[in-house]
Amino acid sequence: MASLTTLSSLFRSPTYHAHSSSSSSIKCNLPRNPLAVTGTIIRFQSPTRLRLRFNDKQYRNRSLVVRSTFDEVSVLDPPPPPPSGSGDAKSELIASLKLKLLSAVSGLNRGLAANTDDLQKADAAAKELEAVGGLVDLSVVLDKLQGRWRLLYSSAFSSRTLGGSRPGPPTGRLLPITLGQVFQRIDILSKDFDNIVELELGAPWPLPPVEVTATLAHKFELIGSAKIKIIFQKTTVKTTWNLSQLPPLELPRFPDALRPPSDTRSGSGEFEVTYLDADTRVTRGDRGELRVFVIS
Repeated sequence: MASLTTLSSLFRSPTYHAHSSSSSSIKCNLPRNPLAVTGTIIRFQSPTRLRLRFNDKQYRNRSLVVRSTFDEVSVLDPPPPPPSGSGDAKSELIASLKLKLLSAVSGLNRGLAANTDDLQKADAAAKELEAVGGLVDLSVVLDKLQGRWRLLYSSAFSSRTLGGSRPGPPTGRLLPITLGQVFQRIDILSKDFDNIVELELGAPWPLPPVEVTATLAHKFELIGSAKIKIIFQKTTVKTTWNLSQLPPLELPRFPDALRPPSDTRSGSGEFEVTYLDADTRVTRGDRGELRVFVIS
C-alpha cells in the first residue's frame, strides 16, 4: 500500500478519497477555504496513479494537477472564469464612441466647414475611440481594408483647399470648384489604392457646370503594423452626367526634374490606421491629418 509522507496538519473538512493504482486508499480532510488547498502536496514512496473523488458537492469540480516529479501530485483550484459580459460591454462602449465620433464630424461638409472648435471635438472623439479599440495590426486584419470607403471627414480640408495641408486648388470664389463625395477604393490583392474625388467645375454663363470624377491611382505597401505607404501612379479624369459619353482623360505627369520643390514626393505619402472594423476606419496622416471613413 502506498504510504503518505507529507500532509498538512491544517487539513479540515470536506473529505476526499485518493485511490491509487494498487487499489489502496487514503482518507483525509481539506480546508473549506479553496485558497488553502492550493499547493497542498501529497507524496508517495513509489510511482502511483491517483484519482481524486470529492464527497462534498461544492468541491466536486476541483482539479488534479500532476507535477513533473513522478511520485508527487498537488491539488489545485481551477482558475476563475472570465467576467461574464466583458466582451459585450466593450462592444457597446465602442459602438457608443463610434456614434460620438460620427456625430462630431457630421454637418462639416467633410471638414471644409470645420472651425477650430469642430477640429478639437472631432480629434477628442477620435482619440477616445482609438484608445478603447486598441492598436491596429494590419498583418492580422488586412482583409478589413478591402472595399470602397467614403470619406466623412478630413481635418486637412479645414484649410479650405482640396490639398489640405499640402498644396491644392482652393475652394470658393477664386476657383469655381465644388467638392462632392470622396472615396478610397482599396484592393488588398492587387495593392491598388485609388483616391476618387467627385468635383463640380463652374462654367461661364449660360453653360451648365461640368461634373467630373478624378481618380488618383496609387499602389500601397505596409511599412509597419498599422502604417501604410502609398505611391502615386497616375490621375484620370472622367466627365459624368450629360458628358459621360466622353472617354476618360489621363492627365500628363510632369517629369521629376520639372516638379516644384513642394511636390517632390510625386503624390506619395504615408498614414497610420488608428482604428479599423468592418464599417469604420480612422487614419492619421504624416502631417497630422485626421480622416474618418465609412464603408460605402
